[in-house]
Amino acid sequence: MKQKSQAKNKTATLAAALTLTFGLAASDAQAQNGPGGLALAQQQNCMSCHSVTRTFMGPALRDVAAKYAGKPDAQNYLAHKIAEGSSGVWGMVPMPANTQLSPGQAATLASWILTLK
Repeated sequence: MKQKSQAKNKTATLAAALTLTFGLAASDAQAQNGPGGLALAQQQNCMSCHSVTRTFMGPALRDVAAKYAGKPDAQNYLAHKIAEGSSGVWGMVPMPANTQLSPGQAATLASWILTLK
């Protein structure tokens, strides 16, 4: 149990550092877009490669939302890409599969991302 707690603390610390480093104000994003999506993205290390507003290792999540806004089945498409990974859509850096996510968590993240447009 102690190792899990330490790992969660390290993850939270890394997410907080990235938030400050890349100008993402977590409380502002939560206030605008609901607490579930951002908190889940931070817990699952999405914010290690993504920012809401800036391109980092992966695309800015607002850019992802803008690209897929209004497209039929966008939420299911993004949930699949989040869970299974992707390559070549946003450049040369592939996004690894997130096998630790449940289908419901992937859907929650996809829905949240689509609110960021």
